[in-house]
Amino acid sequence: MTAPPGAAAPVAPGLWRRLACFLYEGVQLFGVVMVTGLIYGGITQQRHALIGQHGLQFALFVVLGAYFVAFWSRGGQTLAMKTWHIRVVDRKGAPLTPARALLRYLWSWLWFLPALLWAWIGGAHSGPAIAVALLVGVFGYAALARLNPQRQYWHDLLSGSRLVDWPGPVTRRG
Repeated sequence: MTAPPGAAAPVAPGLWRRLACFLYEGVQLFGVVMVTGLIYGGITQQRHALIGQHGLQFALFVVLGAYFVAFWSRGGQTLAMKTWHIRVVDRKGAPLTPARALLRYLWSWLWFLPALLWAWIGGAHSGPAIAVALLVGVFGYAALARLNPQRQYWHDLLSGSRLVDWPGPVTRRG
């Protein structure tokens, strides 16, 4: 799926488009998270959200990892990425291997972990306080891509992947 010889090298999508894709991905993952929670609660007979929460968090981590690794290694796009015409490829423009997709998933937690750590150290326990910390952290992390000459996120640099514009198939309207 690399560009044809002589074609211009793919460029990174704009930051606002990537953030819009990120937001759309979150909306879609809401369903995945809800179904996972329902199945986990049924299997473990969980009666209260705080009982067994670490097991649920681990289950969500695994399910989300499987979701992203499957989509990124089988075509380089989730549904949200297809909608926003963004594809993830390796440094040479080839599709990601499952191992590289897993590495990208693990490094992508850089989006959230610093903000969650900051909230925890700061003693933020309410939903709104944690949401503000995450919002500031996500925008701060996204802004760091501006420091990279190729405008890639740091987890892409660490995992040997990159986001590129991907126009997709041209459809005729008639």
